[in-house]
Amino acid sequence: MAKIKTLTFLFILFTIFSISTLTTTATKNHGFARAISPAKLGIKAEKLSHLHFYFHDIISGKNVTAVRVAEAPGTKTSPTRFGAVNVIDDPLTIKPELSSERVGSAQGILAAASQSEFAFATTFNFVFTSGQFNGSTLSVLGHNSVFSNIRELPIVGGTGVFRFARGYALAHTYSRENNGNAVVEYNVYVFHY
Repeated sequence: MAKIKTLTFLFILFTIFSISTLTTTATKNHGFARAISPAKLGIKAEKLSHLHFYFHDIISGKNVTAVRVAEAPGTKTSPTRFGAVNVIDDPLTIKPELSSERVGSAQGILAAASQSEFAFATTFNFVFTSGQFNGSTLSVLGHNSVFSNIRELPIVGGTGVFRFARGYALAHTYSRENNGNAVVEYNVYVFHY
């Protein structure tokens, strides 16, 4: 009987030791996640940048930059176009004229997601192709109430110069034509490293 108690005690002790060793080893190997120093990624002091540009949403005429790719059965009769999904590749320029210097594109999806107002669930990236932000992007994700004078959209991330970005964009419709084409002024305030 004493031998069984001793073996049981040794088995329990071995089990505790094994679990402790495995836990320690998993911690040392960091499993799937680990904390690192921001300096390892070259992250220095955070900056706040203000970007100002114009977004050209061209839905009719030559060189269309926004196209409908899906719609619900009731979209055509909906006063808010509920259920319509559009894909965009809209030019971004320094001035409101489409012929002004181009700084990039807004690429993504606008989905009419409200039954009570003309508003989009907005998911797109500002893709910069010139200047100090060339090759970098900012990701926008949010509610865009089209007929509001100023719309605030969150910046939820980015790439390149804008890694770890966060901030907001203020959108203001600068002009709208009868055919639906629009120019939207953007003021973007973004924290980044």
